[in-house]
Amino acid sequence: MYKFQPILKSLIWGGEKIAPYKGIATDQRNIGESWELSGVKDNESVVAEGPEAGTSLPELIARHGAALLGKANYGRFGEEFPLLIKFIDARQDLSIQVHPNDELAWERHKSKGKTEMWYVVSADKDAHLRSGFSKQVTPAEYEASVGDNTITDILADYKIAPGDVFFLPAGRVHSIGAGSFIAEIQQTSNITYRIYDFNRRDANGNTRELHTELAKGAIDYTVLPDYRTHYEPAQDTRVELVSCPYFTTSLYDLTRPETLDLASLDSFVVAICIEGCGTLTDDSGAAVPVHQGETVLIPASARSLAFTPDGGMKILTSWIG
Repeated sequence: MYKFQPILKSLIWGGEKIAPYKGIATDQRNIGESWELSGVKDNESVVAEGPEAGTSLPELIARHGAALLGKANYGRFGEEFPLLIKFIDARQDLSIQVHPNDELAWERHKSKGKTEMWYVVSADKDAHLRSGFSKQVTPAEYEASVGDNTITDILADYKIAPGDVFFLPAGRVHSIGAGSFIAEIQQTSNITYRIYDFNRRDANGNTRELHTELAKGAIDYTVLPDYRTHYEPAQDTRVELVSCPYFTTSLYDLTRPETLDLASLDSFVVAICIEGCGTLTDDSGAAVPVHQGETVLIPASARSLAFTPDGGMKILTSWIG
């Protein structure tokens, strides 16, 4: 089992919640994102401790192959880790954006697309998220709404609370609102089409580049009655949140030990501790302490995984297959 050094990113809209949440000391300010587990080029995670400390995630995959990723995943993704795990702290509204699907991303960028999900860890009083269109619009109407600064009027806007979940398939217009603190699980892709940025300017007085035209061809204009992911919370059992071709994510809200049978899974498991603390133990007897804000990668070779909470612990798990 592996823990990795977080990659902290200071951003114009970033806040001050990530470091204390993770229990780390840093002089870095305006941390908008902590990349917990990443195989993105030039942003590869590095093992934080143990005999393989200092090893990058791609080097780890090259060394262990299918034993780390699973046979099917290794055949499908090779030495590219297929998920990107982040914590995001939005002090201001993030830009309105969309991501291309696999087909379009490959055609335009020789890259994978980006389907993702959000789990709300905490939320300020007026925190909100935008996901999807609130009414039917044409590509031309979308483009006009960007030009006259009314794009927010045609997006579904949700007040949020801890535990809320949003699934964001590639093509869905979305943005993270001020006061949101979320865990994000996504395909390994760093392709974002920025649609609208509230006319913000950086320290040099420049506005950020927009990709209005690129986004127009990437957007799914389908309108849904509700873009939230609804689930029934339950303690001491697996609660599936999202299942799609790119990841399956579940929530464990634990007050007592729970063991996962991984023998038939053929996939790595990512365990993200959202709240509390405890211990993860695999079938070899290797035990790793984990606390709020930490992420652990469990190799596909593990046959079982035991969660032992210390009082209480909330864990998100994600795998492929």
